[in-house]
Amino acid sequence: MPIAKTNLWRVLALSLGLLSLTWSARADDRPVKVFILAGQSNMQGQAVADLTGKDYNGGKGTLNEVYGPTGLARRFPELRREGSTWSSRPDVWIRYQPENQALKKGPLGLGFTGYGGKNHFGPELGFGQVMGDHLTNQVLLIKTAWGGKSLYRDFRPPSSGGTVGPYYTKMIAEVREALAKLPTDFPGYQGQGFELAGLVWYQGWNDGVDPRQAIPEYEENLVHLIQDVRKDLQAPGLPVVIGELTGPWVQAPKEWQTLRKAQASVASRPEFRDSVRFVETHDFVRKPEDSPNPGHGHHEFGNAETYLLVGEALARGMISLEK
Repeated sequence: MPIAKTNLWRVLALSLGLLSLTWSARADDRPVKVFILAGQSNMQGQAVADLTGKDYNGGKGTLNEVYGPTGLARRFPELRREGSTWSSRPDVWIRYQPENQALKKGPLGLGFTGYGGKNHFGPELGFGQVMGDHLTNQVLLIKTAWGGKSLYRDFRPPSSGGTVGPYYTKMIAEVREALAKLPTDFPGYQGQGFELAGLVWYQGWNDGVDPRQAIPEYEENLVHLIQDVRKDLQAPGLPVVIGELTGPWVQAPKEWQTLRKAQASVASRPEFRDSVRFVETHDFVRKPEDSPNPGHGHHEFGNAETYLLVGEALARGMISLEK
């Protein structure tokens, strides 16, 4: 059984000059652990890394501003290993195909979002840091997330009846493509095979604004999505983490509370008891005035601390499902 690396191991590696061992791509006979990160714009990635000026509230709440003062540097020391340069991790690969843009692939770092450049990130950054520390296998994150998409219509799974959502179909197709192109997309892959190790679902805003149709169906649609993904990817029992809808409406009207309860109810079903976990994220919301995008409540105000903590919590939820 693989032994999880810990912060102690990183300290020892630094002191012994072995840091390169923990940061090289892992080429051995252990299968690549593959995680699917699915959802809409909050999974797509809206956290601001380093933009400033009046359009970004003077840089408040960006990764540059919060990394040290909030304690994130202690929790995620790998993000900035030398000077002021944000690092990437060769032991965690990521593949993301934004809509109408070029494919993004490579070692985990900033920029795997729908924006150009490397000024933004999503929950994948915190998630990948935690999973990369925990696992001795090479890790691959396949991101299938597009802004403004509902579960009710866009991601609608086959078992829900009606028209299958085009983004459900797109999600399955992109996962299959990523796995098929693993040898060409990532030259560090040595033919060791792969294991579908988990699905993270972080979504809900578009359904939350449709209380008459989408919210009443949300729980059943999410149950069907989990079952259909497992079937279509031939991964029965695939571990699934459901990220709670974040955002400023933590104490919002009952419609939003109903959606959150539906998300939690899926994980509490007897058939999902040991394979699906609901992860609370409401405590990670930061004040709009302390964030780079004060008017973007639907994007968690673009606050970097929020997104890193969400990613970390989603990863801890996934680890808790390990057999």
